[in-house]
Amino acid sequence: MTAFRMPAEWSAHEGCLMAWPVRQDLWGGVLDDVKEEYANVARAIAAFEPVTMVAPPGHGEEARTRCGEAITVVELAQDDSWFRDSAPLFVLDGAGNRAGVDFRFNAWGRKHSPYDSDDRISGLLLEHLGVERIPSDMILEGGAITVDGEGTLITTEQCLLHPNRNPGMNRDEIETELKSQLGVDKVVWLPYGGLLDTETDGHVDGVCAFAAPGKVVVALPDDPAHPDHARMRANRAVLEATTDAQGRPFEIIDVPQTAVVGIAGGEVEVSYLNFYVANGGVVVPVAGVPQDDDALAVIAAAYPGRKVVGVRAPAIAYGGGGVHCITQQIPAVPATA
Repeated sequence: MTAFRMPAEWSAHEGCLMAWPVRQDLWGGVLDDVKEEYANVARAIAAFEPVTMVAPPGHGEEARTRCGEAITVVELAQDDSWFRDSAPLFVLDGAGNRAGVDFRFNAWGRKHSPYDSDDRISGLLLEHLGVERIPSDMILEGGAITVDGEGTLITTEQCLLHPNRNPGMNRDEIETELKSQLGVDKVVWLPYGGLLDTETDGHVDGVCAFAAPGKVVVALPDDPAHPDHARMRANRAVLEATTDAQGRPFEIIDVPQTAVVGIAGGEVEVSYLNFYVANGGVVVPVAGVPQDDDALAVIAAAYPGRKVVGVRAPAIAYGGGGVHCITQQIPAVPATA
């Protein structure tokens, strides 16, 4: 039996999964804005690959109307709308087989309730897709990891070692489960996620992402007085001092960390690192400010040959995430001889 491995996000996709937001108690006065942003993200990704929007029962027609004909809509029970974290993590083997790892989900350390439907949504999605389910008892969100598809996984200590996730597991046990379920050989532990990322306790997808084997894009605020500047420097130092699973030193590309934009009577930070890599494209959350162009140019250089598209996402940022947080890729199964 050939072992399963989680492919890199830039590998070929069969499509993208998203979840339609509906809960007034979670989104408050920005719910209508966030629906529009989800629809815009879905349409942007659909220019590159098929998108399936999963809506709670009774909300499918609204999702169809707002997203348009290019988006496939299905109805399944769910609580929230962050499929990077509640959807399955798909893995492939070398024999043309695909499976989905169904990790447990506890709403980022029980920050919201209910979350029992989101804990079950991975299994429902895999059943709907006809994909083999691989269960794991470990709590893990997809936004907490980034992989290169060649044996390396990067995560943050701030999130994965937080006592509100897996208090009965130590670092070695967590690392062993990651290696076993996702087919990785080396785990690189960055100390920090974003200081203001209190919703997820510092997911890696706001501060670091693989762009290619041996190449990472990392968040680095331009202002040394920014509260995350020293923390991101510490992350960078870890990457500079280690290698990937193949023994390669990391090429490190700095991306402006965030843009600040006003919404709902306050301000939020939009993370440029929280993007989605699609077939032939990269869909990036932007704030509608001049510095967006600088960030998009850096990301375009990091992903040559892909069209980079910015989508305004301040309402999604208000909810604690970005484009990456609300999407989950379904990797294509390579043809076998």
